[in-house]
Amino acid sequence: MGSARDEAGPGDGLVLAGAIVFILGAVATLVTVTPLFLGSDPFPTIAYAVSMLMGVGFAVAGAGVLRSVAAQRSRDKG
Repeated sequence: MGSARDEAGPGDGLVLAGAIVFILGAVATLVTVTPLFLGSDPFPTIAYAVSMLMGVGFAVAGAGVLRSVAAQRSRDKG
């Protein structure tokens, strides 16, 4: 039997999307920093811009958490 916890909440999709974008940004950051340690030529500027996805993903996940908190508060008020 499924409980209420098995259902997706209002902010769960945003948290999941934010986590995926954050991970993509983290991988891009590791890839862009690697040439600096290996002594090879650095990547073009666009590669560094993709690294900014890490912050975007964090913000999206944070918005999902805030949305979930707001829904929980309104549900508790009645």
